[in-house]
Amino acid sequence: MMFRSCARRPTTGRRSDLRVAEDVIMSDRILIIDFGSQVTQLIARRVRESGVYCEVHPFNKVTGESLAAFAPKAIILSGGPASVLDIDTPRAADEVFDFGVPVLGICYGQQTMVEQLGGEVQTSDHREFGRAQVRVTEECAIFDGIWHVGAEEQVWMSHGDRVVRLPEGFRVVGTSDGAPYAAIANDERCFYAVQFHPEVVHTPHGAELLKNFTHGVAGCRGDWTMAAFREQEIAKVRKQVGDGRVICGLSGGVDSSVVAVLLHEAIGDQLTCVFVDTGMMRMGEADEVVKLFRDHYNISLVHRDATDLFLGKLDGVSDPEQKRKIIGATFIDVFDEEANNVGGADFLAQGTLYPDVIESVSFHGGPSVTIKSHHNVGGLPERMNMALVEPLRELFKDEVRELGRELGLPESFVGRHPFPGPGLAIRMPGDITREKLDILRKADAIYLEEIRNAGLYDKIWQAFAVLLPVQTVGVMGDARTYDNVCALRAVTSTDGMTADFYHYDMEFLGRAANRIINEVRGINRVVYDITSKPPGTIEWE
Repeated sequence: MMFRSCARRPTTGRRSDLRVAEDVIMSDRILIIDFGSQVTQLIARRVRESGVYCEVHPFNKVTGESLAAFAPKAIILSGGPASVLDIDTPRAADEVFDFGVPVLGICYGQQTMVEQLGGEVQTSDHREFGRAQVRVTEECAIFDGIWHVGAEEQVWMSHGDRVVRLPEGFRVVGTSDGAPYAAIANDERCFYAVQFHPEVVHTPHGAELLKNFTHGVAGCRGDWTMAAFREQEIAKVRKQVGDGRVICGLSGGVDSSVVAVLLHEAIGDQLTCVFVDTGMMRMGEADEVVKLFRDHYNISLVHRDATDLFLGKLDGVSDPEQKRKIIGATFIDVFDEEANNVGGADFLAQGTLYPDVIESVSFHGGPSVTIKSHHNVGGLPERMNMALVEPLRELFKDEVRELGRELGLPESFVGRHPFPGPGLAIRMPGDITREKLDILRKADAIYLEEIRNAGLYDKIWQAFAVLLPVQTVGVMGDARTYDNVCALRAVTSTDGMTADFYHYDMEFLGRAANRIINEVRGINRVVYDITSKPPGTIEWE
């Protein structure tokens, strides 16, 4: 069976936000309508990995007007926790199915598509959660070249309801034990839907199925690159800022570093960066930041060493939430003071990323329970009368790293592990002192050096040392010691939302522990944290 491309360009409207030259640079766009799935962001990741720009919009923000303004070449309906059988559960706007572009429904997206187009969904006695097998019963455009009739393919299911009757014009192309309509197609309207989740790694060929939809069915060219994004964002920043001045808080982390270099390329001397040294940075980090941005990039940089101020305010404080709040409030005070010292600014640059944007506009809001205050320092916009410049707000973390490489940032900055805003303060349960900070800095530096020497740094999402408020008896030489315990932490993750501990071999752990105990005065015992997230968190506080 031959399948035609359903791609066409709907009538476009004017975008409500600043997107300079986007119709040329990112002419192919996919709209992902979010119904609350925990893995909606993975759909966006897979689509972007194939070279197609996409955005995630909550279902209740999508209207006929917004569709015309965004002008997608295709639409994907995400999964979600609701049941279409309940009252007042999420639905796609009717205009989605009348817009004239291909639509792919995933899990709940399939169910609401079927129900809204005249089919039927029922609660199933045979629920499917986890790995399942889909039997391919007919050829289909999204299977083309990947799945073949008669084959059984592994997928990831997560559903209690199931489709029991198809709308007019649809045919079944795949079944499973718990879903007689596990994959369906309306070739005339270019509507496709699957009960499983192609976006997760547990569906081995899922990314290829999505690419068949975006490239084969919708006709996307896959030409969205970081080079194109770079030029687009430079144009946007220049249009937004004009002759105004921009101030940027520089921490030395990946996000703020990329923001600073991109803005400097866009507006040059109109940018001033402020680097506040809290005294809780990693070893040599402050010097690295100043050397790179002031000396190499020649960016106007204010370096404020506020170590005494921060440690004075933290003296005797051991509660982790109180530590975070003190650090955050003090940072804002210092940043505000330095901004006034340079004559003020019209714009504040922030390293907001796309996951933050998605969460902030989500129809179901943020987490219902606060686990802990966010690592990054916030609150600046409320304190400072400036407009925001957020050039990374459309990127995921891995894309920020790619943009950093495109901008020529050293790999030592681009590939750096995440580092929390409060710094070493939350890797030191209990009170904070200069002596403890010096001990922890040395231990952390040795640990990271051993990781790099073993060629493991890029395989680990985040690794660090923690100084515990525990002292133990030890023997060094012929003398008795009573010193601190150091915990080592290393995790693997894709987005930091879930994580597993890194499975070192014991030889590595023994070598790292031996160096720390021998080279860092004040530590006589080393332990390794093998807690995953959940139930733990990555950081200790």
